[in-house]
Amino acid sequence: MPEILKAAAAKTSHGSDPELSERVRSLIAEIEARGEAAVREMSSQFDNWSPEHFRLSPGEIDRIVSGVDTSTVEDIKFAQSQIRNFAQAQLESISDTEIETMPGVVLGHKNIPVESVGAYVPGGRYPMVASAHMSVLTAKVAGVARVAACTPPIGGAVPAETVAAMHFAGADEIYLLGGVQAVASLSLGTEFVDPVDVLVGPGNAYVAEAKRQLYGRVGIDLPAGPTETLLLADDTVDGEICATDLLGQAEHGPTSPAVLLTTSRQLGLDTIEEVERQLKTLPTADVASTAWADYGRVVVCKDKEEMLEMANELAFEHVQVMTSDDDYFLERLTNYGALFLGPMTNVSYGDKVIGTNHTLPTQGAARYTGGLWVGKFIKTVTYQRVTEPSSSALIGEYCSRLCAIENFAGHQAQADIRVKRYGGVRA
Repeated sequence: MPEILKAAAAKTSHGSDPELSERVRSLIAEIEARGEAAVREMSSQFDNWSPEHFRLSPGEIDRIVSGVDTSTVEDIKFAQSQIRNFAQAQLESISDTEIETMPGVVLGHKNIPVESVGAYVPGGRYPMVASAHMSVLTAKVAGVARVAACTPPIGGAVPAETVAAMHFAGADEIYLLGGVQAVASLSLGTEFVDPVDVLVGPGNAYVAEAKRQLYGRVGIDLPAGPTETLLLADDTVDGEICATDLLGQAEHGPTSPAVLLTTSRQLGLDTIEEVERQLKTLPTADVASTAWADYGRVVVCKDKEEMLEMANELAFEHVQVMTSDDDYFLERLTNYGALFLGPMTNVSYGDKVIGTNHTLPTQGAARYTGGLWVGKFIKTVTYQRVTEPSSSALIGEYCSRLCAIENFAGHQAQADIRVKRYGGVRA
């Protein structure tokens, strides 16, 4: 049985807050009923933002981008080149397929990009510039014709670096608008923006709940909850690096779980001690300390097999492996959003620059889905063609009998007419 050196003080909840859900529902209903007027009221109330136009003009974008520090622009472009390269490689792994399953029966599928995407890029305490790369750029690599991107003003000001990232990523439309009012506008359409087909991007609890409620009217990337990080480590690493990597993700929010599974009891104790030391100087300790106190865990496992079992049960968003046999976990882990192998990489690399996408499943969703990638913007659709009369008649005979079992008389008639017409026809 594993030994718990530090337990979580709070219990992780996967359910939605009924009060928050109802509040979001009412906001969406207001926007659906009153359009831009409701959006303007919400933008003024929540973001102190009442511009003449929410959409930035090409001239405004050029002016904003020109004011961004040159070195920052270079950094953004470097990150985008890494993400573009990997997304392009992923795209090239997707292929159309066509096979002849029997004489004259041709089945196939085609991969078609969705026509329009709404990309939400969060602001607030953490203006997530990198989310522009992950959503806008990935959609454009997939071949999406129209990407409308929204980001909120920060303290009544334009987040210039985020706008620059959206622009360089290829956004066709850029709006300074945040929160529920942004994602609802993108999904439903208002006087100033046409509706999109797919809505992507992270956000706070209100944005996440709005996406959940809007799903069905539009597609979404995946349900999103608090950031999660899991470390699998042994005595090949030390407490300092483990503590740094745990706190580096705990700073996302006060409900972000940060968990260490280790086969070394001493590493577990060293990590706990090091976390407390680092929290004394970490600028984001106000958030990270709460997350660590309430949702941080350190567990000593008897061997790597037990670590593997617990990791698959947790199904965390980020899993970082720093052991003497990282490939053991690469080959056997099945439930995770993204995997980071060895001490020379870390979750921050994935979040910001290395090239993989940082929009990932949380709250156990890694059991059934991966994260955002070019494939999320592509519809795989099938087609069929029958050119051999005898094959149509043969399939029709089977189809007729199967339809009869289900009492689908109309379906059966579709099969029977082809048996009648093509049963005696020679190609």
